[in-house]
Amino acid sequence: MSKVSLWEGIIRSSLDSDEMFRKALKKALEELRVDIKKFSKVSGVSQSLLCFIRFSRVKEPTLVYLPYRKIIQAIKRLEDVEGGKEVEPFIAVIVARPALDTFGTRYIEVKNRRIKLKEYAAMSIEDVIVAAVRAQQEGAGAIVCAPIVSTTVEKVAKVPVSACPVVLCRQPLLKAAEIAASKVLLE
Repeated sequence: MSKVSLWEGIIRSSLDSDEMFRKALKKALEELRVDIKKFSKVSGVSQSLLCFIRFSRVKEPTLVYLPYRKIIQAIKRLEDVEGGKEVEPFIAVIVARPALDTFGTRYIEVKNRRIKLKEYAAMSIEDVIVAAVRAQQEGAGAIVCAPIVSTTVEKVAKVPVSACPVVLCRQPLLKAAEIAASKVLLE
């Protein structure tokens, strides 16, 4: 039988009880050697809420309302570092190779945070779907793509999707990436 990953252990423990969830979270953070401050940054969950979850002794089922999904996704992202996947969320830019060749930048600044842009070349709708699924599996926080395929990508992706606003600015890919990054930072 294969070893249960940390994020799967957290899911299982959350189904048992709040106390089991706390213990699984403590174990995961210890094994990953991540403190509350760094985990807050990776997960998007406030430090105060993480401390409440981690150290609370409240017997009522208060954790039902807490951001389990963000916590589990962050543990999964941190655990995937060993597999060569991205640690920090990034913005996936899925466009045709000629557009990527003129792109030029690898990062954008949004709300005083530097967000990585990762390129995915696609020449057909099938390429776009495959790239969107791959980007999400690699830890993309959001996806930027052409308006004509954005509704299709939204159906397969579980992260925010931003379409390039071609008529709104001179650098539509960067503008769309900024919009996507804003969505990620608001979660």
